[in-house]
Amino acid sequence: MSLLGIDVGTTGCKVVAFNPDGKIIASAYREYPLRFPGQPGWVELDADEVWQRVKHCIQNVAAQTKSDPIEALAVSSQGEGVTPIDKAGRVLYHSIVSFDSRTVEFISWWLKRMSAYQLFAETGMTPEPFYTINKILWFKKYRPNIDRRTWKYLCYEDLVNYRLTGIPAIDYSLAARMMCFDLKHNRWSSKMLNLAGIEEDRLAFLYPPGKIVGNVLPKIAQELGLPKDTLVVTGGHDQPCGALGAGVIKPGITMDAIGTVECITPAFPNPVINRKMLANRFCCYPHVVPNQYVTVAFNFTGGSLLRWYRDQFGQKEIELARKSGKDVYEILVQQIPSQPSSLFILPHFTTTGTPYFDHHSRGAILGLTLATQKPEITRAILEGISYEIRLNIELLAQAGIPVREIRAIGGGAKSAQWLQLKADLFGRKIVTLNVSEAASLGVAMLAGCAIGEYSSVSEAVAQTVKIKQTFIPNPTNKKIYNRKFEIYRQIYPRLKELNHTIATEL
Repeated sequence: MSLLGIDVGTTGCKVVAFNPDGKIIASAYREYPLRFPGQPGWVELDADEVWQRVKHCIQNVAAQTKSDPIEALAVSSQGEGVTPIDKAGRVLYHSIVSFDSRTVEFISWWLKRMSAYQLFAETGMTPEPFYTINKILWFKKYRPNIDRRTWKYLCYEDLVNYRLTGIPAIDYSLAARMMCFDLKHNRWSSKMLNLAGIEEDRLAFLYPPGKIVGNVLPKIAQELGLPKDTLVVTGGHDQPCGALGAGVIKPGITMDAIGTVECITPAFPNPVINRKMLANRFCCYPHVVPNQYVTVAFNFTGGSLLRWYRDQFGQKEIELARKSGKDVYEILVQQIPSQPSSLFILPHFTTTGTPYFDHHSRGAILGLTLATQKPEITRAILEGISYEIRLNIELLAQAGIPVREIRAIGGGAKSAQWLQLKADLFGRKIVTLNVSEAASLGVAMLAGCAIGEYSSVSEAVAQTVKIKQTFIPNPTNKKIYNRKFEIYRQIYPRLKELNHTIATEL
């Protein structure tokens, strides 16, 4: 038998079949394009196109698992993106994705009706424009003809569940990303919905993570090549699903997803709602693990900064990679000095993540001299991305969420040099895992728990997640980085006014 994990991301979907020990049996990936409808800051997805890509991946994997038939599946989903559908299930408008900026006006609308802390205490979300309820408010105000025809506003987990079973089911973790979930009572927030004028029956049905929704519809099962009795189970938001897939199921441990965006996701046993969390824009919402909660802290620039550097200044390494068959990033990183750099890079090459959410900050390189060489700049890029994450780790500790161990996943976790640098800079143990597709594995675990393949999430983690390599901080480098971090944390505040001037007046 096998368990299927479906991961619906912002620019592509991945479908992976695992055996009960977490070994990948088959996988498929398809991309889909973001749509830019012409207005500045507007970004959308064609939900029908996404569904077609998901179907293609399921068909591909199902065809490879005839000898290990799929018994159950679950969906890991991007957050916040929403699609209006009518009673016949037809998509009425493209999905408005997370980082679309058309909803900025609604934050002041909310803050005229409740304080930021009241909103945070109710929903676990800090008042930000990208949450789903603001996108629904946009439909109500600017596309009333669409809103009147809408039966359900669905995120991608509930949309895929609906296409598979006929039941629009969403789990608590993804529902919380909509900013209209009652964190204390695990239900839709009547306070938020009443203020927004949104009827609860226009949202998906709420389920705990890892709850059986139903069987795949016979016609859909036949089309996809799935066994006719395949069960669909609720999954969750991609970050907590990835955290589960990395074995983050108890306090003191965080997932560090090192990709285009770098994001850490620690777990803790009770909601953490306080002024420090709010001040640093840290959300708090249900984990996909029972009786656990998570937050996310992230840097939007993340690994995309290294990609930018490769494309602009790495022609030599690109050509060497082409000739040797090596990965270009491996070539770049292998050249870096072994000692901490004397440079500082502020990695704000796009909108910052936590704790600032500053659209007008800009990237900066400080400390350059005529003696500076390219490998030192490469190391400084890795350090700058990592300083930003350390800043978030320090602020989380101040808010009551300490982190002792970091579990690295994603493309950046393939680099031993970067991980040792991170261990030194963070002053914390970093481990890599046998897991390559953490979000898909996380929801596959939930599916396995739902059908009794595992007696608990803890058993699922023990059976599937194994530590591969451990990186311990080098005491000498750790001491150097502690001093350098005190300098780094001053850079953004000192450059903020100048960067805002550059961003808004030039």
